[in-house]
Amino acid sequence: MLPVLDLTSADLDPAGFRTQLREAAHDSGFFYLTGHGVDSTQFDRVLAAARAFFAVPAAEKNEISQLQSPQFRGYSRLGGELTNGLVDWREQIDIGPERPVLEGAQGFWRLQGPNLWPGRPSDFRAAFEEWSHALSVVGLRLLRHWAVSLGADEDIFDSAFATAPATLMKVVRYPGTTQTHQGVGAHKDSGVLTLLLVEPDSEGLQVETSEGTWVDVPPVADAFIVNIGELLEVASGGYLRATRHRVIAPRPGTDRVSIPFFLNPALDALVPIIALPPELAALSRGVETDPANPIFNTYGENAWKSRTRAHPDVAERHHGIRAGGVASA
Repeated sequence: MLPVLDLTSADLDPAGFRTQLREAAHDSGFFYLTGHGVDSTQFDRVLAAARAFFAVPAAEKNEISQLQSPQFRGYSRLGGELTNGLVDWREQIDIGPERPVLEGAQGFWRLQGPNLWPGRPSDFRAAFEEWSHALSVVGLRLLRHWAVSLGADEDIFDSAFATAPATLMKVVRYPGTTQTHQGVGAHKDSGVLTLLLVEPDSEGLQVETSEGTWVDVPPVADAFIVNIGELLEVASGGYLRATRHRVIAPRPGTDRVSIPFFLNPALDALVPIIALPPELAALSRGVETDPANPIFNTYGENAWKSRTRAHPDVAERHHGIRAGGVASA
């Protein structure tokens, strides 16, 4: 069982909460968060909106196909995303900040632009724009507590999020299957932190332990499942550790809806590196390195790497990038 942290305790015992927060991210990189202040009616609203969208005919969902979006927004059909080069067994909508396209944008700036919103259900956009605002408040509050717990000023991350944070939401459905499919393959999140909402009684999410085994992470009522991303690992010099996780495709006759919210800074933001106190630095494992998957401390570079790998059809169609990151002629 992952640790359960209650954010209301941060007002009563800030030091105690910060220690719990720091050590949960140091030990497992994952925890449950209660007392976050997001009303359960908002949980119900976004889950209902997700279910209503996935129930519309395939032709209608494909009207907002991600293949139309240079910014990798909109609907991705079943099997339309890859992890580690293998097909993920899920359908989803990707939603980012609603901003204008930058004329002549290059590199990661090509991720900025509009969303592709569904026509049904009619309240889908409003529900998820409110959701994004509410979860941004929770995420930024956690970041301030993490900063103090690591010996830094509480506002050390503020400037990276002050203007144009590049948050990302995914509204995901994993259908049941008789085949051996990955719902989503083993991976680490490329941003700062993730707040995940899953339907009650959902199955399939697993987290890798330090011993290399996989443990199930079932939902807890009215709680978010929280994990840190690669950039918080970088910021903490590896004291906090982004953890690999995956989703097993559901059993036949069942499905699974989940809504991950990725709190990310501005595309061009450099994540600050915290000078850890000696007692924490002595316990740091260092930032995990993988030559095949470099971690950049400019968020946009991390995001561009992830999006072009996950959606090679969009990358080639709109940006001339073939699978493997090779530019087409």
